[in-house]
Amino acid sequence: MRIGLGSATSALKPLALALAAGTVAAGSAFAEPLTLTIIHVNDVDRMEEDDGRGGMARIVGAINTVRADADHVLVTNAGDFISPSLLSGFDQGAHMIDLINQAGFDLITLGNHEFDFGPEVAGETAAALDIPVISANIVDPAGAPVPGTEPTWTTTFGDYTIGVVGLTTAGTMVKSSPGDMQFLDPVDVAAQRAAELRDAGADLVIALAHTDLSEDRALLDAGDVDLILSGDDHLLTAWYDGDVALVESASQGDYVTVVELALDRVESRGEMRFVWSPSFRTIDTVTIEPDPALTESVQVYLDQLSAELDIEIGTTETQLDSRRASVRTQETAIGNLIADAMRTAVDADIAITNGGGIRADRVYEPGTMLTRRDILSELPFGNKTVLLEVSGADVLAALENGFSRVEDVGGRFPQISGLTVSVDLSAEPGSRVQSAMVGEAALDPAATYLLATNDFMARGGDGYAVFSDAPRVIDENAGTLMATHVIDFVEAAGSVSPAVEGRIVQ
Repeated sequence: MRIGLGSATSALKPLALALAAGTVAAGSAFAEPLTLTIIHVNDVDRMEEDDGRGGMARIVGAINTVRADADHVLVTNAGDFISPSLLSGFDQGAHMIDLINQAGFDLITLGNHEFDFGPEVAGETAAALDIPVISANIVDPAGAPVPGTEPTWTTTFGDYTIGVVGLTTAGTMVKSSPGDMQFLDPVDVAAQRAAELRDAGADLVIALAHTDLSEDRALLDAGDVDLILSGDDHLLTAWYDGDVALVESASQGDYVTVVELALDRVESRGEMRFVWSPSFRTIDTVTIEPDPALTESVQVYLDQLSAELDIEIGTTETQLDSRRASVRTQETAIGNLIADAMRTAVDADIAITNGGGIRADRVYEPGTMLTRRDILSELPFGNKTVLLEVSGADVLAALENGFSRVEDVGGRFPQISGLTVSVDLSAEPGSRVQSAMVGEAALDPAATYLLATNDFMARGGDGYAVFSDAPRVIDENAGTLMATHVIDFVEAAGSVSPAVEGRIVQ
């Protein structure tokens, strides 16, 4: 478990906790002290467990276990739930909506992946959920919210009023496909909405926030909310500085975070003052018995997939590493395989695809028989291969963008084909590409190249704005699924042996 965030490196501040605990002990007769137990998860798009950990049935098992021992419980989900799971490529996340409606959550917000299928599906998703969906910083060009959402939510536990504001990372604009939806600064919106909630009588204000690490830090520094229940970064995090607390629960339900808030009112200088203090614990769901009803529901969906997906397509003779930290920071054999398949399928000069679109986060050992399921697990977004006409200067700009966020393990990292690139990652972003070759020739800024990429990047996703106005030879309406191109590529070969071969020299 990671304790700490930002410049401070200490664990939970013992003095602040001790002082808060002391004030709770001096409780007033006008309000009974109360412990509010919050159960929090985020970034759960995988319905099934993996090696005995995570998945919806174990999450619900954890919820049931905690509820059995607590009087006042709030169960929250910080978004990224309909995509990019394997089945979502077929049903746009309908299975996860069904499972969440069965799971016993009290409150949910939207993550960037709720917009993977466009803003209309995001609205349909919110409307289909049986629990409140809160979203305060997403509006359409007319200023209207996402259909089916409310900006804030208020509830009471005993004598205490809790207000919650929903926030989504502004990075959704480049991470997903939100159309013309606008993502207002989450820190500014949190300040406005927190003030409104407090004016309306909220004792404690919570941000249920699918926000990235930099936005989390800014929310902490601003101090407008008391507790941030975060998502997006897939970190296992707990932080408290005596004023503001933050937690995040890794991803996929592998871990469930429990925050116990001691709430009280104490007398101070003749006035009653609300005080609170948190404690944290992490549940490793490998220790939890899966809920039987959710296990059965999940199996129904898994059975639907198996008939189509459990079909062998060919063998990999070399190791394939699709782990997040690999595909987002370096050349990988699986990235080369995918980019080669795209380039071959549309007869392009070069191919670039974003490492963040490779999602299964696993290692295939040499000799592994690959299946359709494997490829669709790696490429679950339903992206299509498109063919663009681009200048060499545009290719260089795209590569600079791709290498600009390596330190943050950014999803824009380029997996390439037909190119050889030398980069200096110690240089400033925007000036990291030292040289680039197309085949055996130096990249010519004035030349025109046929580029295979995915439709998300072609629309400017992941910061690839340079592609958005490029002429389309094959657009997304005429394009074929990337996954189909990879499946066909492997099936045609029978066996493949991609390797890390120096396409990207760091």
